[in-house]
Order: sequence, then structure tokens, then C-alpha cells
Amino acid sequence: MSERLLIRLEADGHLEWLAQDANGRALSGANAGAPPAQALERAQRVVAIVPGEQVLLLEAPGLPGTRAQAIKALPFALEDRIAGSVEDQHFAVPDRLDGDRISVAVVARAMLRDWIERLSRDGIRADAMYSECQCLPDASIVLDGDRALWRETAASAGACALSDLPDWIALLDAAAEKPASRTTHDFRAGQRDALAFFAAQLQREPVVNLLQGEFAPAHRQAPAQRLWRGAAMLAAVALLLLFVFYGADCWRLSRQSAQLDAQARGLLHEAFPDMDKVAGDPRQLMDSAMRGAHGGGDAGLMRLLAKIAPILSSTTRTTLAGLEYHNATLELALRAPDVQTLDLMRERLADLPGLKVEVTAANSGAEGVDGRLRIAGATP
Repeated sequence: MSERLLIRLEADGHLEWLAQDANGRALSGANAGAPPAQALERAQRVVAIVPGEQVLLLEAPGLPGTRAQAIKALPFALEDRIAGSVEDQHFAVPDRLDGDRISVAVVARAMLRDWIERLSRDGIRADAMYSECQCLPDASIVLDGDRALWRETAASAGACALSDLPDWIALLDAAAEKPASRTTHDFRAGQRDALAFFAAQLQREPVVNLLQGEFAPAHRQAPAQRLWRGAAMLAAVALLLLFVFYGADCWRLSRQSAQLDAQARGLLHEAFPDMDKVAGDPRQLMDSAMRGAHGGGDAGLMRLLAKIAPILSSTTRTTLAGLEYHNATLELALRAPDVQTLDLMRERLADLPGLKVEVTAANSGAEGVDGRLRIAGATP
């Protein structure tokens, strides 16, 4: 699998391509025409190189504000250095604008669209696009056919007819106030592999990629977008399941609440039959009935329990198994070792003022006698 595929788009629309491995070594020389589909599928990154005559490389002073604000202000800061309307130009800048000077590449929007459409006709969708001049080292000249490419610095480069090169060199030397030393690379006499030379210079790609903003490649984001869509679908399913779970839980709790309410009404009926016809919450009705029983004089349940509690707790020979209270009468279920002990408890309770106590049941068993005492409060 190739690491990078370089495609050179010439001014007449012809293409040539070259593949590189992960270490940047060319896997072959330049190949004429569009790369085959297999080469495009194997490439991890596709880089297009476009004619240097159509791209203006500049530098601008750093602009205040955010990156988005700087990009909006940049065309107007460079307006006097650009021929034509700035609205028709595409301004490309580095990803980070953190220096005193900003490298800028300017190309006509219509030309950039034409390049993208030309590549797409052969199934090519580039990840990055650079001018030929961006692929040259500083202080160098490339002679390629009847044209010349030159670069002084990242912000001073251009292309011209080969016959005009001396005039350009003179202008550059005059601007520098002294002749400069430049390296010339001649690809005219038998050596036509200029693309291999560009590839060697692109070990580190330029900081300014023409494909940004509205022209940024979207195809490389497709896998991530699919992952995000998948994650969104999973989140939606999880949310739906959460609603279903909570709905089922609410339904279950509602049924439990109805069952508990029915049980509470059953207990209310057993303890206070007179409350059956009273509407309201069973717990509140039970509390109301209990408060009424507590405040019902000496015959009230709480008052009655307060009287007999000291007697019941004064011995360990009898144990309380249960109690029932109906109509001012208290029924005690007691367990005693024998009938005599049960009768003794009756006598002690009967000695309390205002109480009438009688044994209503006494059943002998293996563990003693299970008896029942009925206690009624005397009318004061």
C-alpha cells in the first residue's frame, strides 16, 4: 500500500502521477496520464500539484482576532496587491495563524473549481493541493520545457516563459540590491521527471493547502461521519430503551401501588369497619381512626395498652402472641406454661381499676397453653 500519491496537473489538462512509500521513497518514476483505480485505492493520501502561473504566493502581516475573523479581513488587507476583484479569489492560509507574518496563497475560484472538476473526471479526489512553486526549495530555479519556475522564499516565487527568465532574475537581484546565488534544476535535456524532483521536496508538505474553506475535501471525513452517525443511532436506540425501561418501571410501580392500596384498605376494613364508607387515602384514614381511638377515654386502645403494659412486662412466664381491638374491647393472645399461670395473669389484669377481664380460650399444647383474654374498659 502506498503512503502518498502525487498527481501533477499541467496547464493543458494532462496528468502524470507518482506513488511514494511510507518513507517518502518513489515507488516508480513519473507515469503519464491518470493513475489507475487500484493506485487510488491503495493511497493513504492524494496530493495534487497545479501550475505555478495560476497561484500567487504572498505574505501578509499578522491580523488580530480569531482565525475566522483574520480570514475575513485578509482579502481586503491584500486588495492592492491583487489584480481583479477579491471576491473572485480564494485565499488559503496555514491552519495556525500565530506568527507576525502570514503565508498566503491566492488563486481564482473559477480556476480552482476547474482543477477539482478535472481531477474528478478521472475519479481523483485530492486531500491537498499545492502550486508547483510551493514544491521548490528556496533560492532555486526549475527549467521545464519552455517555462521556468523560480522561488526565492516561501512568499516570493513565480513562473514565467523561459525567454522571460533573465528579466525576472534581474528584477529579483535589483530588489535584493545584489545578485543572489540560486540553484538551477534543468529538466529539458532528456530528463523529464520533474515530478520526482517535486516529490523529493515534499517530505514535509507546505503549510498552506489550497483545499480549505469551501473547497476543503469532504471524502476523507466520510468514515468519521459514518462513525458519528452510527454513534448517534446507538444513542437514539439507548434513549428509546431508556424511555421503554422507565415506562415499564412506572407501570410496574403503579401496579404495586394499587396492590398496596388495596391491602391497606383491607387492613382498614378489618381494624375499623366503620371507615369503609369514608373516602380518602387508607393511611390517612387509619391515622385518623387511631387518633380517634387514642382520644376515646379510658376505653381507648392506647390508654388501655398503657394500663396493662406493666403487668404484661412484669413476668417472663407468659408471652404476648398477638392482639386485636374492636369496639373498645381488647383481645390478647397469650402463651403460658399452664392454665394456672394464664388465670393468674387474668387476675392481675382484673385488679386494675376500671377493667373487666375474662378468659375466652385455653388450649393445651406441647409447648404450654395458648390462651385468649378479653379486656373491656369499664365505663367511667
